[in-house]
Amino acid sequence: MSSHKDHTHLEKIQDGIKDSTVLSDEEKTLTMRHIDEWLLEDRAEGTLYNELINLASGIKPMLAELGLI
Repeated sequence: MSSHKDHTHLEKIQDGIKDSTVLSDEEKTLTMRHIDEWLLEDRAEGTLYNELINLASGIKPMLAELGLI
C-alpha cells in the first residue's frame, strides 16, 4: 500500500521544518508542500485500495459461480 502509511513520522518532519533555523522561509514552504502532496497521495491510494477490495469481493462470488476459482 502506501509508502507513507504511518503519517506520524511526516508530522514530526513537519514540526522539525517549522522549527528549523537552517532553512529559509521559501525552503520551508516548498518542503511543506511536498509533504502535503505525499499525504494527499496516500489518502488517494488508500481510497483506491479500498475500492478495489470492495470490487474484488463483489466479483469473487461471480467467478466462483462460473467455476473460474
